[in-house]
Amino acid sequence: MNMAGTFAESFAVARPLAQHCAELTWRGPRPEERVEHVSAWCRELGLELAQELGQLFSGGKLKVTVAIPEILQGKDVFEHIGATALNSLLRCGEGGQTMLLSLDYATAIALTDSSFGGQGSLPEDVPSQLPRSAGMLVEQCASVIAQVIAMTNGSAERSGGDVLVRSESVTRLKPFSIAADVAFFRVTMTMGATAEWSAVLAVENDKLDAVLPGTASSRQTNRNSSKPSDAASGPFAAMPLPLEAVLGEFNMALEKLEKLAPGDEIPLSIARELPLRVGEKTLAHGTLGTIEDRMALRITRLPGQTTAATFKQNDGITA
Repeated sequence: MNMAGTFAESFAVARPLAQHCAELTWRGPRPEERVEHVSAWCRELGLELAQELGQLFSGGKLKVTVAIPEILQGKDVFEHIGATALNSLLRCGEGGQTMLLSLDYATAIALTDSSFGGQGSLPEDVPSQLPRSAGMLVEQCASVIAQVIAMTNGSAERSGGDVLVRSESVTRLKPFSIAADVAFFRVTMTMGATAEWSAVLAVENDKLDAVLPGTASSRQTNRNSSKPSDAASGPFAAMPLPLEAVLGEFNMALEKLEKLAPGDEIPLSIARELPLRVGEKTLAHGTLGTIEDRMALRITRLPGQTTAATFKQNDGITA
Protein backbone atom coordinates (compact mmCIF):
# COMPACT_ATOMS: atom_id res chain seq x y z
CA MET A 1 0.00 0.00 0.00
CA ASN A 2 1.42 3.41 -0.98
CA MET A 3 1.09 5.37 2.31
CA ALA A 4 2.97 8.38 0.91
CA GLY A 5 0.55 8.65 -2.00
CA THR A 6 -2.48 8.34 0.28
CA PHE A 7 -1.23 11.07 2.64
CA ALA A 8 -0.41 13.38 -0.25
CA GLU A 9 -3.87 12.93 -1.70
CA SER A 10 -5.52 13.62 1.69
CA PHE A 11 -3.43 16.75 2.21
CA ALA A 12 -4.30 18.00 -1.24
CA VAL A 13 -7.99 17.78 -0.32
CA ALA A 14 -7.58 19.34 3.15
CA ARG A 15 -5.37 22.25 2.14
CA PRO A 16 -8.01 24.31 0.30
CA LEU A 17 -10.33 23.96 3.30
CA ALA A 18 -7.69 25.37 5.67
CA GLN A 19 -7.13 28.35 3.38
CA HIS A 20 -10.76 29.33 3.76
CA CYS A 21 -10.62 29.45 7.58
CA ALA A 22 -10.15 33.12 8.54
CA GLU A 23 -9.30 32.26 12.16
CA LEU A 24 -6.26 30.24 10.95
CA THR A 25 -5.05 32.52 8.17
CA TRP A 26 -5.55 35.97 9.78
CA ARG A 27 -2.31 37.06 11.46
CA GLY A 28 -3.37 40.41 12.90
CA PRO A 29 -1.42 43.69 12.85
CA ARG A 30 2.22 43.96 13.86
CA PRO A 31 2.87 45.67 17.25
CA GLU A 32 3.79 48.99 15.64
CA GLU A 33 0.68 48.83 13.47
CA ARG A 34 -1.50 48.14 16.50
CA VAL A 35 -0.04 51.16 18.33
CA GLU A 36 -0.90 53.40 15.38
CA HIS A 37 -4.34 51.80 15.16
CA VAL A 38 -5.04 52.54 18.84
CA SER A 39 -3.66 56.07 18.48
CA ALA A 40 -5.92 56.81 15.52
CA TRP A 41 -8.93 55.46 17.42
CA CYS A 42 -8.11 57.67 20.43
CA ARG A 43 -7.99 60.75 18.20
CA GLU A 44 -11.28 59.87 16.52
CA LEU A 45 -12.93 59.08 19.85
CA GLY A 46 -11.82 62.44 21.30
CA LEU A 47 -13.27 64.37 18.35
CA GLU A 48 -16.59 62.52 18.46
CA LEU A 49 -16.90 62.89 22.24
CA ALA A 50 -16.21 66.62 22.01
CA GLN A 51 -19.05 67.03 19.53
CA GLU A 52 -21.58 64.85 21.36
CA LEU A 53 -20.79 65.79 24.98
CA GLY A 54 -20.38 69.46 24.07
CA GLN A 55 -24.15 69.71 23.68
CA LEU A 56 -24.58 69.06 27.41
CA PHE A 57 -22.42 71.94 28.63
CA SER A 58 -22.27 75.70 28.22
CA GLY A 59 -19.43 78.20 28.33
CA GLY A 60 -17.50 77.48 25.15
CA LYS A 61 -16.27 74.76 22.83
CA LEU A 62 -15.50 71.43 24.47
CA LYS A 63 -12.20 69.71 23.69
CA VAL A 64 -11.71 66.05 24.59
CA THR A 65 -8.37 64.24 24.58
CA VAL A 66 -8.13 60.46 24.96
CA ALA A 67 -4.53 59.51 25.79
CA ILE A 68 -2.77 56.41 24.49
CA PRO A 69 -3.49 53.74 27.12
CA GLU A 70 -1.15 52.65 29.87
CA ILE A 71 -1.06 48.94 30.62
CA LEU A 72 -1.74 48.49 34.34
CA GLN A 73 -2.78 45.60 36.52
CA GLY A 74 -6.39 45.50 37.59
CA LYS A 75 -5.53 46.17 41.24
CA ASP A 76 -3.67 49.36 40.25
CA VAL A 77 -6.69 50.57 38.30
CA PHE A 78 -8.95 49.94 41.30
CA GLU A 79 -6.54 51.83 43.56
CA HIS A 80 -6.45 54.77 41.16
CA ILE A 81 -10.25 54.98 41.06
CA GLY A 82 -10.60 54.62 44.82
CA ALA A 83 -13.26 53.19 47.09
CA THR A 84 -16.00 55.59 45.94
CA ALA A 85 -16.58 57.04 42.48
CA LEU A 86 -19.21 57.17 39.76
CA ASN A 87 -18.49 53.95 37.87
CA SER A 88 -20.40 52.60 34.87
CA LEU A 89 -19.95 49.40 32.89
CA LEU A 90 -20.57 50.37 29.27
CA ARG A 91 -21.71 48.10 26.47
CA CYS A 92 -19.76 49.42 23.52
CA GLY A 93 -20.95 47.45 20.53
CA GLU A 94 -23.39 44.94 19.14
CA GLY A 95 -21.19 42.03 20.23
CA GLY A 96 -21.44 42.86 23.95
CA GLN A 97 -17.96 44.40 24.31
CA THR A 98 -17.65 46.32 27.58
CA MET A 99 -15.53 49.14 28.99
CA LEU A 100 -15.34 50.69 32.44
CA LEU A 101 -16.02 54.43 32.78
CA SER A 102 -15.18 56.20 36.04
CA LEU A 103 -15.48 59.81 37.24
CA ASP A 104 -14.78 61.15 40.71
CA TYR A 105 -17.26 63.20 42.72
CA ALA A 106 -15.45 66.51 42.18
CA THR A 107 -15.60 66.10 38.40
CA ALA A 108 -19.29 65.20 38.55
CA ILE A 109 -20.08 68.39 40.49
CA ALA A 110 -18.00 70.54 38.13
CA LEU A 111 -19.69 69.07 35.06
CA THR A 112 -23.11 69.68 36.59
CA ASP A 113 -22.18 73.29 37.32
CA SER A 114 -21.16 73.78 33.70
CA SER A 115 -24.36 72.17 32.41
CA PHE A 116 -26.36 74.82 34.31
CA GLY A 117 -24.31 77.71 32.94
CA GLY A 118 -21.57 77.90 35.60
CA GLN A 119 -17.79 78.02 35.18
CA GLY A 120 -17.39 74.29 35.81
CA SER A 121 -14.66 74.75 38.41
CA LEU A 122 -13.70 71.80 40.59
CA PRO A 123 -15.06 72.28 44.14
CA GLU A 124 -12.67 72.64 47.05
CA ASP A 125 -14.91 70.67 49.39
CA VAL A 126 -16.40 67.50 47.94
CA PRO A 127 -19.56 66.21 49.70
CA SER A 128 -19.80 62.60 50.77
CA GLN A 129 -23.13 62.33 48.94
CA LEU A 130 -23.76 63.81 45.51
CA PRO A 131 -26.86 65.86 44.69
CA ARG A 132 -29.31 64.00 42.50
CA SER A 133 -28.73 66.45 39.64
CA ALA A 134 -25.04 65.42 39.46
CA GLY A 135 -25.90 61.73 39.39
CA MET A 136 -28.41 62.27 36.59
CA LEU A 137 -25.90 64.23 34.50
CA VAL A 138 -23.23 61.54 34.87
CA GLU A 139 -25.76 58.90 33.79
CA GLN A 140 -26.47 60.94 30.67
CA CYS A 141 -22.75 61.42 29.95
CA ALA A 142 -22.08 57.69 30.38
CA SER A 143 -24.84 56.83 27.93
CA VAL A 144 -23.46 59.27 25.34
CA ILE A 145 -19.90 57.93 25.77
CA ALA A 146 -21.07 54.34 25.30
CA GLN A 147 -22.94 55.28 22.13
CA VAL A 148 -19.95 57.16 20.70
CA ILE A 149 -17.59 54.24 21.40
CA ALA A 150 -20.05 51.92 19.68
CA MET A 151 -20.09 54.14 16.61
CA THR A 152 -16.31 54.49 16.42
CA ASN A 153 -15.77 50.71 16.56
CA GLY A 154 -18.02 50.10 13.59
CA SER A 155 -21.44 49.41 15.13
CA ALA A 156 -24.19 50.34 12.72
CA GLU A 157 -26.16 52.52 15.14
CA ARG A 158 -25.81 54.52 18.34
CA SER A 159 -28.10 51.95 19.93
CA GLY A 160 -25.12 49.59 19.96
CA GLY A 161 -23.89 51.36 23.09
CA ASP A 162 -25.52 51.80 26.48
CA VAL A 163 -24.92 51.54 30.22
CA LEU A 164 -25.23 48.00 31.56
CA VAL A 165 -24.87 48.70 35.28
CA ARG A 166 -23.60 51.42 37.63
CA SER A 167 -22.04 51.35 41.09
CA GLU A 168 -20.09 53.64 43.40
CA SER A 169 -17.84 50.65 44.13
CA VAL A 170 -15.78 49.69 41.10
CA THR A 171 -14.97 46.25 42.49
CA ARG A 172 -18.69 45.39 42.64
CA LEU A 173 -18.93 45.83 38.88
CA LYS A 174 -16.15 43.23 38.37
CA PRO A 175 -14.98 44.73 35.03
CA PHE A 176 -11.78 42.64 35.21
CA SER A 177 -9.74 40.74 37.78
CA ILE A 178 -7.10 42.35 40.00
CA ALA A 179 -4.37 40.38 38.20
CA ALA A 180 -5.51 41.21 34.64
CA ASP A 181 -3.50 43.47 32.34
CA VAL A 182 -5.73 46.47 31.72
CA ALA A 183 -5.60 49.16 29.02
CA PHE A 184 -6.04 52.33 31.07
CA PHE A 185 -7.18 55.42 29.09
CA ARG A 186 -7.02 58.89 30.65
CA VAL A 187 -9.71 61.18 29.24
CA THR A 188 -9.26 64.96 29.61
CA MET A 189 -12.06 67.43 28.87
CA THR A 190 -11.36 71.17 28.67
CA MET A 191 -13.61 74.15 28.06
CA GLY A 192 -12.25 77.67 27.95
CA ALA A 193 -9.11 78.61 29.85
CA THR A 194 -10.04 77.36 33.32
CA ALA A 195 -12.39 74.40 33.14
CA GLU A 196 -10.60 71.04 32.96
CA TRP A 197 -12.15 67.72 33.87
CA SER A 198 -10.91 64.14 33.80
CA ALA A 199 -12.34 60.66 33.49
CA VAL A 200 -11.07 57.11 33.09
CA LEU A 201 -11.85 54.44 30.50
CA ALA A 202 -10.49 50.94 31.11
CA VAL A 203 -10.76 47.56 29.43
CA GLU A 204 -8.90 44.29 29.82
CA ASN A 205 -5.99 44.46 27.39
CA ASP A 206 -6.77 41.10 25.82
CA LYS A 207 -10.24 42.42 24.98
CA LEU A 208 -9.18 45.81 23.65
CA ASP A 209 -9.23 44.62 20.03
CA ALA A 210 -12.94 43.85 20.42
CA VAL A 211 -13.55 47.57 21.04
CA LEU A 212 -11.35 48.87 18.22
CA PRO A 213 -12.67 49.16 14.65
CA GLY A 214 -11.50 46.85 11.88
CA THR A 215 -10.14 44.01 14.05
CA ALA A 216 -10.63 40.27 13.72
CA SER A 217 -12.83 40.30 16.80
CA SER A 218 -15.03 42.97 15.27
CA ARG A 219 -15.38 40.98 12.06
CA GLN A 220 -16.27 37.87 14.01
CA THR A 221 -18.86 39.87 15.91
CA ASN A 222 -20.41 41.12 12.69
CA ARG A 223 -20.58 37.57 11.33
CA ASN A 224 -22.34 36.35 14.44
CA SER A 225 -24.64 39.35 14.81
CA SER A 226 -27.23 37.82 12.48
CA LYS A 227 -27.58 34.76 14.70
CA PRO A 228 -30.47 34.78 17.18
CA SER A 229 -29.30 35.95 20.58
CA ASP A 230 -30.03 33.95 23.69
CA ALA A 231 -29.75 36.19 26.76
CA ALA A 232 -30.05 33.22 29.11
CA SER A 233 -26.87 31.64 27.72
CA GLY A 234 -24.97 34.84 26.87
CA PRO A 235 -21.78 36.01 28.55
CA PHE A 236 -23.69 38.37 30.87
CA ALA A 237 -26.49 35.97 31.83
CA ALA A 238 -25.39 35.82 35.48
CA MET A 239 -24.74 39.56 35.84
CA PRO A 240 -27.12 41.14 38.39
CA LEU A 241 -28.91 44.21 37.00
CA PRO A 242 -30.62 46.79 39.23
CA LEU A 243 -34.34 46.98 38.44
CA GLU A 244 -36.69 49.66 39.69
CA ALA A 245 -40.46 49.81 39.82
CA VAL A 246 -41.33 53.50 39.51
CA LEU A 247 -44.12 54.50 41.86
CA GLY A 248 -44.45 58.02 40.51
CA GLU A 249 -42.65 60.64 38.44
CA PHE A 250 -42.88 64.41 38.65
CA ASN A 251 -40.94 67.57 37.83
CA MET A 252 -39.30 69.74 40.46
CA ALA A 253 -37.35 72.97 40.09
CA LEU A 254 -33.61 72.62 40.71
CA GLU A 255 -33.78 75.31 43.41
CA LYS A 256 -36.37 73.35 45.37
CA LEU A 257 -34.57 70.07 44.73
CA GLU A 258 -31.38 71.37 46.35
CA LYS A 259 -33.35 72.55 49.41
CA LEU A 260 -35.08 69.25 50.19
CA ALA A 261 -34.89 68.38 53.88
CA PRO A 262 -36.26 65.70 56.23
CA GLY A 263 -39.91 66.40 56.96
CA ASP A 264 -40.77 67.84 53.54
CA GLU A 265 -43.92 66.34 52.01
CA ILE A 266 -44.22 65.63 48.30
CA PRO A 267 -47.64 64.67 46.87
CA LEU A 268 -47.58 61.71 44.48
CA SER A 269 -50.02 60.71 41.78
CA ILE A 270 -49.73 56.93 41.40
CA ALA A 271 -50.57 55.53 37.98
CA ARG A 272 -52.69 52.41 37.57
CA GLU A 273 -49.73 50.62 35.97
CA LEU A 274 -46.17 51.06 37.18
CA PRO A 275 -43.19 50.82 34.81
CA LEU A 276 -40.48 48.24 35.59
CA ARG A 277 -37.16 49.64 34.38
CA VAL A 278 -33.48 48.86 34.05
CA GLY A 279 -31.70 52.17 33.64
CA GLU A 280 -33.63 54.22 31.06
CA LYS A 281 -35.29 51.21 29.42
CA THR A 282 -38.80 50.08 30.38
CA LEU A 283 -38.99 46.28 30.46
CA ALA A 284 -42.62 45.86 31.46
CA HIS A 285 -45.62 47.40 33.22
CA GLY A 286 -47.44 46.03 36.23
CA THR A 287 -49.92 46.69 39.01
CA LEU A 288 -48.97 47.11 42.63
CA GLY A 289 -50.07 44.49 45.14
CA THR A 290 -48.80 42.19 47.90
CA ILE A 291 -47.47 38.67 48.34
CA GLU A 292 -48.02 37.60 51.95
CA ASP A 293 -46.52 40.51 53.91
CA ARG A 294 -44.40 41.99 51.10
CA MET A 295 -45.11 44.48 48.35
CA ALA A 296 -45.26 42.93 44.88
CA LEU A 297 -45.62 43.87 41.25
CA ARG A 298 -47.83 41.82 38.94
CA ILE A 299 -46.66 42.10 35.33
CA THR A 300 -49.60 43.11 33.13
CA ARG A 301 -47.95 43.86 29.78
CA LEU A 302 -44.66 44.06 27.97
CA PRO A 303 -43.53 46.83 25.59
CA GLY A 304 -45.68 46.80 22.47
CA GLN A 305 -48.62 45.07 24.14
CA THR A 306 -51.80 47.10 24.65
CA THR A 307 -53.86 44.70 26.72
CA ALA A 308 -53.17 43.01 30.00
CA ALA A 309 -51.83 39.47 29.90
CA THR A 310 -53.89 36.58 31.23
CA PHE A 311 -52.76 35.23 34.61
CA LYS A 312 -53.50 32.07 36.49
CA GLN A 313 -56.09 32.45 39.18
CA ASN A 314 -55.18 32.33 42.87
CA ASP A 315 -51.48 32.97 42.21
CA GLY A 316 -51.05 34.58 45.61
CA ILE A 317 -50.87 38.20 44.47
CA THR A 318 -53.64 40.59 45.46
CA ALA A 319 -53.97 44.14 44.26
